[in-house]
Amino acid sequence: MIGIFDSGIGGMTVARAVEQMLPEYSIVYFGDIARTPYGSKSAATITDYSLRNTEFLLQKGADIIIIACNSASSVATEALRREFQVPIIEVITPAAQQAIATTSSGRIGVIGTKATIRSGIYEQTICGQRPDFHVFSEACPLLVPLVEEGWINKQETKMIIRRYLHPLRDKQIDTLVLGCTHYPLLTELIQARAGKRVTLVDSSVETAKYVRRFLNEQPQLITREEAGTVTHRYYVSDLTESAHRVARKIFERPLELLLI
Repeated sequence: MIGIFDSGIGGMTVARAVEQMLPEYSIVYFGDIARTPYGSKSAATITDYSLRNTEFLLQKGADIIIIACNSASSVATEALRREFQVPIIEVITPAAQQAIATTSSGRIGVIGTKATIRSGIYEQTICGQRPDFHVFSEACPLLVPLVEEGWINKQETKMIIRRYLHPLRDKQIDTLVLGCTHYPLLTELIQARAGKRVTLVDSSVETAKYVRRFLNEQPQLITREEAGTVTHRYYVSDLTESAHRVARKIFERPLELLLI
């Protein structure tokens, strides 16, 4: 079983991609809606939450863990790998690798939460492989709350995105990493304001592709399930009307959210 956690409902974009690309595996998901957003919190607090989230997923039968949260991936990955004896997969590396493969100018933009941008993890990962590249980052702290509230097509959201992306447009980037798993829900708005010449990199999709390759290379980690036996469970730490609405938008079907 594949365990996935996020600070809220944004990580469901990863879960949806995993559902589509790895249909032979069950999923157990935990969205920490009650404590979202993680991006404005300290590294110590994010790490503590991530440890608790992982323990919960392992208790529910997870064999591997996907940190479907850029904030947690940027500060808590090593702590989780030290604490738990299961594969821990973060969302930074797959997105960074795709950005490197995508750019033609070597000028890459990254948008994310304050915690992700403050960590400098994308700059370290990308420039560690390509020192000749230039990475320009912009914290977008208002976007996660807007997505969690379901304000995806509001005029205010469009104005805020334009404001956040303006400095990156001035840097003449040709590739933009959506460094938060909430942001794929805003893809159309972000693309329109980034410009047609900018290619977006969706960390959710790239993570699902990475997990598929990982499990194909190490099939002994999880048993593939027979058709009809796969089950997906989606747990949350708070139930809200907007959570149901956004979950339905992500999965394009009614989704039962289980409160813990």
